[in-house]
Amino acid sequence: MKKYQYIYPAIFIKDEDESCQVLFPDLNIYTDGKNLSEAYVYAKGLLKSFLTYALKYEIDFNKPTSIEKVMAKCKPNELAMYVDAIVDAE
Repeated sequence: MKKYQYIYPAIFIKDEDESCQVLFPDLNIYTDGKNLSEAYVYAKGLLKSFLTYALKYEIDFNKPTSIEKVMAKCKPNELAMYVDAIVDAE
């Protein structure tokens, strides 16, 4: 079984109560967490699940855009970071 590594930029939106939402603009998927660390862990899991499903059922998905383009769209309470996932493919 082959393994593939994917790296996508994500926007982490920090709320006033320390909670954090995560958006993958290229894939139109999102998650959240109680804080930045938890949100990052959930984002990794979401990305892996999404890509595993897309590969298994041969669903097309967008390639990642550059982190610079994502950073340019961020507001003051937003942070752009790369999130990676290692996916098994048949």
